[in-house]
Amino acid sequence: MQYFDAVTGLMRRILDTQQAAIAEVALVLADQIAEDRLVHVYGPGGHSNLAAQEVFFRAGGLMHISAILDEGTLISSGALRSMAMERTPRYGRIVIDDASLGEGDVLVLVNAYGINAALIDAALRARELGVRTIGISSREHADNTTPDHPARHPSHQNLHDVVDHHVDTLVPIGDALIEVEGALEKSGASSTFANAFALNWLMLETLQELGARGVAVPQWRSGNAPGGDEANQRFIARFKGRVRCL
Repeated sequence: MQYFDAVTGLMRRILDTQQAAIAEVALVLADQIAEDRLVHVYGPGGHSNLAAQEVFFRAGGLMHISAILDEGTLISSGALRSMAMERTPRYGRIVIDDASLGEGDVLVLVNAYGINAALIDAALRARELGVRTIGISSREHADNTTPDHPARHPSHQNLHDVVDHHVDTLVPIGDALIEVEGALEKSGASSTFANAFALNWLMLETLQELGARGVAVPQWRSGNAPGGDEANQRFIARFKGRVRCL
């Protein structure tokens, strides 16, 4: 199937080109988690919020991951409202301040296109506060979006230009991959696959690095698996209150 080939081809290109970037960021995350500190993940933008949810409270996932799930850009609060909020200058700064991030924290910012105002403001504010920032987005999409696009931050900056580390998801401009005869637009979105693949690869590399150091860290087991509730309960008290959305 054409869509299958296109999506798996995109993930293969991410794998082939982003190994050094993933390895670099995995060291940052492993250092943070080895010190029993949280790693915050924020995906400001409609479907980009799914990326934060992808690695939070997930079977096999790291319990040190804390998702920032701000209602403003969640599609469940209204799709058009979500788009308007992600385009609102200074909104991202409010979200970062509300999350109480500061010196020594690590923030992963995920956004398919890497340009919206809330995203850029979140990155800029985090860096002002001494937070180490990691961006996961598409350089191609950002670099090929005009400076005057209404989604852009007033500074016209791209995520990959304002973070400390960056992983490129290679999502093509427009996101959708497949030309369908008779259809008005391409279909078959790619960014959710790209974000999920990059993030899960990053989590696995982080676990591997921690394992190489002899550091065993808490991981979630599916509550629907045998013994899942019991396994998770051993660590709940350690994270309850620290992880806001838990």
